Amino acid sequence: MIRILNVKPAKPIFVAVMAFVLCAFFTFPAHAISDDERGKETFVVVIDPGHGGKIPGARGRKVAEKDIVLDVSKKLKELLEEQEPSVKVILTRDTDVDVPFKTRSDIANRNKANLFISIHANSADRDVRVRNKRGRYVTTVKRAPHVRGTETFVLGFHRSSEQDVAIRENADLLLEDNYEEEYGFDPKDPSTYIIFQLMRNQYRKESIKLASLIQGEYVKSALIDRGVKELGLAVLAKAAMPAVLTEIGFISSPEEEDYMISQQGQIEIAQNLANAIKAYKAYMRH
Repeated sequence: MIRILNVKPAKPIFVAVMAFVLCAFFTFPAHAISDDERGKETFVVVIDPGHGGKIPGARGRKVAEKDIVLDVSKKLKELLEEQEPSVKVILTRDTDVDVPFKTRSDIANRNKANLFISIHANSADRDVRVRNKRGRYVTTVKRAPHVRGTETFVLGFHRSSEQDVAIRENADLLLEDNYEEEYGFDPKDPSTYIIFQLMRNQYRKESIKLASLIQGEYVKSALIDRGVKELGLAVLAKAAMPAVLTEIGFISSPEEEDYMISQQGQIEIAQNLANAIKAYKAYMRH
């Protein structure tokens, strides 16, 4: 089920101002990449393992997000190359290093990729301020182990209740040099996410199709389906092709963390994604 809500239209003057900001800070390809330009023989898929290096992403009780998603991404690459020889798979990272958001999408654009898939693990844990026994405020983690499931995002933005996810996934920007000049917005400020309303392009329909196929494959493996959603995610912003970010499970859930750590779980998730990519490829050929 595609759970995408309409965004309340912004005032014309505000949209015009934001459009100017967008043009000033974001550079897109001069023209859409045609099927001929991409090549009819090779289908290029760029797999993006989220986070990396000094940026671990969400933390579970046993491992960090960056490690799980790298393992799954490598398995996905192996499965696709074995099962679909006509597919060329490129990883944005294959070791424990941090790759800036812009570089990740640049890799996809430079290689004229047909698809860009960013792989992440979710978390429902959050930092809260509480008073300790001495009456001082300290930061502690409020855990939510009951929250489980998979979800896949396309570029956009809608409900304010989902701003926390967008802000958490975009927070890596703060560790990049000159992030305000490079991306044109503050990832800590929810009001700036109106920019992403101006960045929906011709690949939106195809992105939703891919996201739906991914969620459908998760369901076949009896994973909980939290649906297809839209969100303002910087890693998808400059991708000049259908692009999604998929959350393969909640690392904050002990049960799902154990599943994502296990070889069986990683292979199943990788196969889910491989099946979705193959189904999308077949869909686009007809």
